[in-house]
Amino acid sequence: MSDAADAERRRSILLLVVAEVAALSTWFAANAAMGQIKQHYALGPFQEALLTSSVQAGYVAGTLTSAILTLPDRLDLRRMFFLCALIAAITTAALAFTPPTSLLAPALRFLTGASMAGLYPVGMAMVATWARGDLGLLIGILVGALTFGSATPHLAASIGGLDWRTPVLLSAGGALLAALCVRFVALGPNRAKAPPFRLSNALQGWRNKALRQANFGYFGHMWELYAMWAWIPAFLAASFAARYGDTPPLDARLAAFIVIATGALGAFAGGFFADRVGRTLVTSVAMIVSGACCLAVGFTYAGPAWLVMATALVWGVSVIADSAQFSASVTELSDPDLRGSMLTLQTSVGFALTLVSIHLMPYVVALVGWRYAFCALAIGPALGVVAMLRLRAMPEAAKMAGGRR
Repeated sequence: MSDAADAERRRSILLLVVAEVAALSTWFAANAAMGQIKQHYALGPFQEALLTSSVQAGYVAGTLTSAILTLPDRLDLRRMFFLCALIAAITTAALAFTPPTSLLAPALRFLTGASMAGLYPVGMAMVATWARGDLGLLIGILVGALTFGSATPHLAASIGGLDWRTPVLLSAGGALLAALCVRFVALGPNRAKAPPFRLSNALQGWRNKALRQANFGYFGHMWELYAMWAWIPAFLAASFAARYGDTPPLDARLAAFIVIATGALGAFAGGFFADRVGRTLVTSVAMIVSGACCLAVGFTYAGPAWLVMATALVWGVSVIADSAQFSASVTELSDPDLRGSMLTLQTSVGFALTLVSIHLMPYVVALVGWRYAFCALAIGPALGVVAMLRLRAMPEAAKMAGGRR
């Protein structure tokens, strides 16, 4: 690759990372403002969870629609990203002028989630066009951008004296910035068109034993990930209040930003090491650590802030370190002409599972308290480790990471 092409590659990847960070800030815009929202509106556990889970439901609907209509193959990837970023900006801005207790609020969140189908997977498709033996790292970089972007509303919400609408509007501005950035992103030489979606293709994800295990690993990971991201801010706020009352040494919203955003380092590291030592090894280690954190973090409840944060930071890094490698594994294990369909179906089912775990958490908290609530999430990584170790023992695993399994 020439020096000019190398420069174009670096510039495009950098712009795409900026666009992903800015656009994905809309994902948890309502969740980050929840503390301020609840000061003005009476929200029950179901309504509170709905403002987060409706984004997940929208994403599931959006990815399935995109796959069925083969939109990434029929539309220019950059134009699709641009239009979806504009939709995310508009729907998120509209949320700032909508009572959170109205039915319109989750409807707007659903539309925001649906627009993510043209942001997150399309962003991965764009960065993959520049891959040259570093697919895991490139997708890891994009997942790191998603992680940091998802955390930024918590940073805005941590600024004292701001109305709840401020972080929401800042997130909408981020999506608008993403739409502008992607206009200057170039595509690399590796783009290949996928075939039209056929319902029979979905069975490949089950019939292919190796692919099935990779999907099971991803589903276990997703059971934990978004429920952790959605409810760790509430846990930190409750823990600090129980220990310090109204004078915690660290604002809970800022703490949530630090915990989630630091996960970007885990995504980068996971991609770096998975390309070198193997995807099943990296994903298994990450899920063992994150599963242990599910069990341990509750026992730090009402403890010293340094202990709570240390445990939460380990969890924040490990919970996302494996995420990109499931997508990379599916890319390597699928039939070449079905990769687009398999990736889309994997993310759709995985995000559908998050609807259950996100809605489950407030009821578990009410039943057993914060000390044991996150233990329910440990089921996911435990089953995920079993699936990935089974995959590691299969001969098909040699197709991953250049034979490094």
